Amino acid sequence: MRISLCSDLHDRQYDAVVVLTTESFYSEALAPFAVNNAEQWLGLSGFKGLLNDMQSIYQQSAHVDSLYMAGLGDTTQLSSSKVSKLATQLVKSLQKKYRQVAIDITHVPEQLQSALILALLQADYRFEQFKSKKTETKLEALAFYGAATSIDQHQLDWLRAVHHGQSLARDVGNLPPNLLYPETLAEQAMQLASEFPDLLQVSVLDEQQMHDLGMHALLAVSKGSVREGKLVIMHYGQHHAEQPVVLVGKGVTFDSGGISIKPALGMDEMKFDMCGAASVLGVVRALCESRLPVHVVGTMACVENMPSGSATRPGDIVTTLSGQTVEILNTDAEGRLILCDTLTYVKRYNPELVIDIATLTGACVVALGKVVSGLFSPDHALAQALIDAGEQSLDRVWRMPVLEDYQELLDSNIADMGNIGGPTGGAITAACFLERFTRDYRWAHLDIAGTAWLSGAQKGATGRPVPLLMQFLHNHSQHT
Repeated sequence: MRISLCSDLHDRQYDAVVVLTTESFYSEALAPFAVNNAEQWLGLSGFKGLLNDMQSIYQQSAHVDSLYMAGLGDTTQLSSSKVSKLATQLVKSLQKKYRQVAIDITHVPEQLQSALILALLQADYRFEQFKSKKTETKLEALAFYGAATSIDQHQLDWLRAVHHGQSLARDVGNLPPNLLYPETLAEQAMQLASEFPDLLQVSVLDEQQMHDLGMHALLAVSKGSVREGKLVIMHYGQHHAEQPVVLVGKGVTFDSGGISIKPALGMDEMKFDMCGAASVLGVVRALCESRLPVHVVGTMACVENMPSGSATRPGDIVTTLSGQTVEILNTDAEGRLILCDTLTYVKRYNPELVIDIATLTGACVVALGKVVSGLFSPDHALAQALIDAGEQSLDRVWRMPVLEDYQELLDSNIADMGNIGGPTGGAITAACFLERFTRDYRWAHLDIAGTAWLSGAQKGATGRPVPLLMQFLHNHSQHT
């Protein structure tokens, strides 16, 4: 869907105009449209400007044939979920009726205007690749008007890039596991590099190369699958002199649990266990489109976790790339195994900081639900920068502890550590496991197990935390 700025809401190129307003301002908001008997209409319509209230005013304006009033409710109480619901309601109401719509965002709080525009773009997202009957819609373009707004064309271009990156993450995340394998993710990265050859270089390590390096923790996860694991490295902005920000994404294209097999109920959703890698791919796409002046290395650790005669067993011991040994107590705690070797590998890039993104633990879903992503970092400044970016982008995080007190839960009497820490504090002990491999650089871990996808009738990848990471990188680029 195209987006642009609108200088005149009376321009007849628009099939409809939507005025976002509150009860305090809806009379004032109607004034420019010369609505017949406006006061009488306002009294009879029952429109109160409550959130998601929507009232059509057909053939009553001297300037616009199809005019809508849409309620914002109490703008001091607008949250990310409310902005998303408002965007969904607007798109649902308009997409089958009109091709070009102008939206007056004058009364939307300025700090939420960008988030609303991005939410509108994402509300128009559909994944219908495997449906024989596609949804028929007309909506092609949105134009935005604000009497006083900082939104300009540069900002719209930025939002479009973020939208395209988030949509790519959703597309890849939604692919079925019989079509998406580790090599498919590598192919997606190579295709992106061919589209932006001046900005992006991609390399892929195969299993033999990883074996020669000593990445036996990662390889322990892929052993049970006929599909070979891959480590994908996407290098953006190499010409920038500063040390890179490194992103590490967990890419388990299907997680059966391995020998410690998962229960059948809901196992279909384990195709989403690669959403961390998908978000890194989406961020790299958004970086290429926006040409953000920043140095980033995006990595995707890609495996399929399957049970078979060659699969890793509970009780096996593996040696990681760092030289530390791990006793495999549960083969369903596989994400930390592929991440620990990747986190060691990326030290060769001399990173300024490293952020890993992973659908890592069900415990994080229990702790935080589907609203915010879990943030773990011993670095207070880095954690605060991510929190701030989350508030700005409305793709929020909540900080959890990474304390030495939890480390003893990972102790093993026959190896350096076990890969699980017992029945309590599962999201924390998973982060503490990763922390053992990141002590040479600044590091943060995002557990997106609760936010990477939706279940039920709305089942599908969300593309989070692409908006968060892009906002973080944008902020970071302003200070380097």
